[in-house]
Amino acid sequence: MLMTDIIAKKRDGGELSAEEVAFFIKGVTDGSIPDYQTAALLMAIVWRGMSRRETLDLTLAMMRSGETLDLSGISGVKADKHSTGGVGDKTSLALLPMVAAQGVRMAKMSGRGLGHTGGTLDKLESFPGFSSALSEEQFLAQVERVGFAIAGQTADLDPADKKLYALRDVTGTVQSIPLIVSSIMSKKLAAGADVIVLDVKTGSGAFMKTEADALELAREMAEVGRLAGKRTVACITDMDQPLGRAVGNALEVKEAIALLKGEFGGDLLELCLTLGACILTEAGAAADDAEARAKLERGIADGSALAKLAEFVAAQGGDARAVYDVSLLPDAPVKYEALSEASGYVRRIDAEGVGLVSMHLGGGRETADSAVDLAVGVTLNKKRGDAVAAGESLATIHARSEAAAEAAAVLLRRAYSIGPERPEDVPFVKAVVRAEG
Repeated sequence: MLMTDIIAKKRDGGELSAEEVAFFIKGVTDGSIPDYQTAALLMAIVWRGMSRRETLDLTLAMMRSGETLDLSGISGVKADKHSTGGVGDKTSLALLPMVAAQGVRMAKMSGRGLGHTGGTLDKLESFPGFSSALSEEQFLAQVERVGFAIAGQTADLDPADKKLYALRDVTGTVQSIPLIVSSIMSKKLAAGADVIVLDVKTGSGAFMKTEADALELAREMAEVGRLAGKRTVACITDMDQPLGRAVGNALEVKEAIALLKGEFGGDLLELCLTLGACILTEAGAAADDAEARAKLERGIADGSALAKLAEFVAAQGGDARAVYDVSLLPDAPVKYEALSEASGYVRRIDAEGVGLVSMHLGGGRETADSAVDLAVGVTLNKKRGDAVAAGESLATIHARSEAAAEAAAVLLRRAYSIGPERPEDVPFVKAVVRAEG
């Protein structure tokens, strides 16, 4: 089998066989296929696409390129959750303890932030002493004992995806539904859960800018999950403004804790209830959406979800006291109000723009090696549809210096669009997509 023949076949619109896909992924993983040939095939896939069968074969070959987690020794149904990324997305910090408090175990591998999107592992390290470096044995034991664990992905899990993604990033081949599906789903399948729930963001701060693209991605991931034997659901949710009000690592942790205390609602709570209900119903822990939501809300009201978060933090070496006393979390020395220059209604907030403000303050990474300041970020005081008067605070900037805060305020005001009329309400949850089968 020759790589040149495979490239030419896809270039001309042909459908690759399972054997050809497996040959390609094996060569990517062991280094026998050079980068220039890999890049050529990736570009051919971008232009010609892939059938669902090809996408499934690619996903499974990538999943098998390294080790896979065996969760069969953990009792009960195991679930996993994935988000396609966004600004202010601290969902896992609240959702996982909410679900685990209802008896469904969550085994999650997470990553770090890069650019304007935040990473769950960075946020969790706001807890003094917290470690995401768990061995496989520690990870499995904690999921069984505590009900959930969050750890960094090991180098041996899906190595093909790491190589392909790095190359896609520098060859203009990121935007391809089959390549996105295989990248996400190969990691989720390798992680071994029975139930996979996906949060597909759409809007200015999301990877998928349009609802049509988000719907196509959601359908393909749900169907590939089903064909791979997993109960898979994808929810399409709004990212035309930041999720919740906090953007920045420790600030987002504080907001997730406030939600678990019953002190914070809005779009973040709705997202946790939507995703959580999908998990509970697919896992058989609730008969329908209404029962699942009632259970999740009861877990907040009776304190069991918050207690589960504290148990999780302690299990991974963190100071669980911070769950009950957020003053123990990192706090920036400068608080600066970004004041509105106009009166009217907030028509739009550029989510990516807000994320970049947090990044420039030090709360995100411009490169993979950048250090992250856990304390800095932005708290939005006005969101889409809110009335605002000139001189009123749009947001509070949490910074290391007055100069940094003043510069951030200029950028933040640009992220807000204010007009004379209140915008129409738009649904936060756009759709819930289950596999066609």
